[in-house]
This record gives sequence, C-alpha cells and structure tokens, in this order.
Amino acid sequence: MVNAGMQPREALREVEARLNAAGCPDADFDAGELFRLVTGQDARLADRPLTAEQAAKLEALTARRATREPLQYLCGSWPFLDFELAVGPGVLCPRADTEVVAEAAAQMLAGVQAPKVLDLCAGTGCLGLGVRYLKKNAVSALKQGTARAVEGDLFTYWQGLPEGELDLIVSNPPYLTAAEMQQLQPEVAREPAMALEAGEDGLVFYRALAEHYQNALRPGGALALEIGWQQREAVTALLAANGWVDIACRKDYGGNDRCILARRSYP
Repeated sequence: MVNAGMQPREALREVEARLNAAGCPDADFDAGELFRLVTGQDARLADRPLTAEQAAKLEALTARRATREPLQYLCGSWPFLDFELAVGPGVLCPRADTEVVAEAAAQMLAGVQAPKVLDLCAGTGCLGLGVRYLKKNAVSALKQGTARAVEGDLFTYWQGLPEGELDLIVSNPPYLTAAEMQQLQPEVAREPAMALEAGEDGLVFYRALAEHYQNALRPGGALALEIGWQQREAVTALLAANGWVDIACRKDYGGNDRCILARRSYP
C-alpha cells in the first residue's frame, strides 16, 4: 500500500509491484506515469517523501489501474504526435500506430492549399486534428476554428455530402472481428465496443467506405484508412472492386500493415 512519508522510489516500487501482480503490461512505465500525475515530478528525480494527500491519490489510482482501467483514462489526456488530447471513458484511446495514418494522410495532401478533410469515426478527433497539425506544422493550427464536429452514421452520412468537394477522407473505423472481440486485452475491453466491433469479418465499415464515399472526393482526392494488421488484402480488394486507384499500404512502427491509401479515379 502507498503510505504517507514514503520516499519516491519506494512508492514507485510499491506501485509497480502491485501493477505487475495485477498483470498490467508495462507496469514500470505505468507506475512512473501515475507518480507523475499525482506529484508533477519524475520519481527518479523527486527527493521529497509523499504527503498524505499525494499518497492517498496515488493509492487510489494504483487500485484503479490494477483493475485494468486504461492508463489513458486515469490520466485524462494522452499525447498524439506533438499535442495532447482529452481522453476518458466512452472514447477510444489514441495509439501511436494511428500517428502513421495521420502522417501518411498529410503527405497525400502535398501541394493542396486549404484542403477540405473529412474524418469519419473520429472519436477523439486525433486523425483529423493530426492531419491539420502536420499540414500547418504549428500548434496554433489546433486553435483555429476550422474544425467542426458532426454526429452521424457512417452508413448513411454519405447521402448528404456534396459531390467532388473533399480533398481527403481519413478514418480509423471499427475493424475487429466478432472472434477478436471475445479475446480483448482487459484494458481494451474497457473501451467502447462501438469503436472496435465491425461484424463477423471486421469489414462492414470498409465496405461502406469503399462503396459510398468516393464521389464526395474531388477527382484524384485521397483516402487514408487505418486497418487491422491482417486486413491489407481484404481492404485493398474492396477498394479496387469499387474503382479506387493508386492503392498502397503503409506499415506501423512495429512493421505491421496499418494504413491503406487510395485515390478517387482521375478524369
């Protein structure tokens, strides 16, 4: 148990041991983040014992993390690229792999001035905001009032989109299969199922995107999709069957297929 008067490294060891016992992956990292969240300091550099208030907060957070509540939810925000996003229950936690999608999407807008971008299944908005950040290359881009959130249904939203106005559609849709939903890591199981589950084969959202969203793009307009590591062939086939061109795949930092890129056919 974390108690008042504990030295920082002693408290860190206690938290790490508890998280390891609970089966938390990366328990050493999580312990350090929880200590930083409570004290505002790196435990390796802190030199003052914990106050009663700090010990109580750290004990409470440790107990919650030991139930496998996502670290991101406990922190309340999480980094994506070079900025922070608000995160909490009900939203999919931003992941480093998705940064690859944002980077690839931004590169597809090379030479496009003032692009119009649609982020579908946006969640935290990390992809849309990430593309804007990378295009502007400045944190001030995130403060401009040019982003608009809309609640809608991906399976019907295309019906109200004007033809040929968008430069890019980017999306990290749900893509887990029914079988994969039964084998989730405990932390992932605490995230919203609606942001994860995509039918028996994990492809229902990709079918809708492939079939219905091409006309919303200008000729040559770009599409960037996050995919599961085993879905490259299936998603590529869906796009090709619906007339998309220049289809390519990017890998994530772990070397897994992670992003499918395509364009609306040219005139």
